[in-house]
Amino acid sequence: MSTFASLLKDIRQCTLCAAQLPLGPRPVLQAELGSRILIVGQAPGSKVHASGIPFDDASGDRLRDWLGISKELFYDPRIVAIVPMGFCYPGTGKSGDLAPRPECAPAWREKILSRLKRVQLTLVIGQYAQQYHLPGAQANVTELVRAWRSYWPDVVPLPHPSPRNNLWLKRNPWFEQELLPELRMRVRSLLILD
Repeated sequence: MSTFASLLKDIRQCTLCAAQLPLGPRPVLQAELGSRILIVGQAPGSKVHASGIPFDDASGDRLRDWLGISKELFYDPRIVAIVPMGFCYPGTGKSGDLAPRPECAPAWREKILSRLKRVQLTLVIGQYAQQYHLPGAQANVTELVRAWRSYWPDVVPLPHPSPRNNLWLKRNPWFEQELLPELRMRVRSLLILD
């Protein structure tokens, strides 16, 4: 077994914060050393926890539409790595899912990201991912996403594709009019495998 395969196995068997997880540990991620696109979300929701498949929910449907790719391509780890800030479902709070568990990123993040050397596009989804991957950015999600050209073409900050963000999308029509067409072209350019 390769060291990368061993790392993925170790992550999938992690129980670091088991006592704090309402449904128990079930780390969910997807990656291969040759992945070209890295998707950094927050943490799996309850549907993803149940299926064990990243973005296997309405958020995933919307995200695939934003990227302009099929499920087949999305779930091809040679193309897409999905490495959320927290690998397990953290539970639900008053206004939706809780934040990713704080133990996860320090334990695993650099170990996996340092090995994904072929990534050419990183999609940074939501505030927790943006705080980690865009350190020093003193802005909220809307401001960071509006400034997407500052990070282009290697990194693209995105709002969460959750149906809970329908109002955000309605209030920010520039997102679908300006950013998404460029993002789809950039993704298309990375789909050719050698």
